Amino acid sequence: MQPDTDVTAAEGFDEWRALQLSTDTNRANLIADIVGHPRGMISVEELAYLNPDMSEDAIRRHLHKLIDVGVVVEHALASGERMRDFPYKFYAISRDARALFDRNALFPEDAWRRQYESVKKTPRIRELESMPRPDR
Repeated sequence: MQPDTDVTAAEGFDEWRALQLSTDTNRANLIADIVGHPRGMISVEELAYLNPDMSEDAIRRHLHKLIDVGVVVEHALASGERMRDFPYKFYAISRDARALFDRNALFPEDAWRRQYESVKKTPRIRELESMPRPDR
């Protein structure tokens, strides 16, 4: 699977497996943070701030499990668009997963955006929120 594409129907998006992996507490928290992000695309650094009990390595492991089943899609800035000391990989919910979540009333965007906005952010996190994101 290419990092910037969703799992297609031909590849067999497994809804049961996607739901199974998405309901793990840590992964559900990461999904909620992605959904709640004002840009709908978040970096590991932002996720680590929002989930202080998880290391960045643990976050990456969970994200890769979600990528493997097509729940999350990784997007990267082109090499010419990258900025020193800033993330260049961002994570979004796939179209297949968003449709699955909507059908099952999971991870409603409005609720998680309100929750995300209620979190106190450091100047660094506010700066990361406003930085450019890759095209979807």
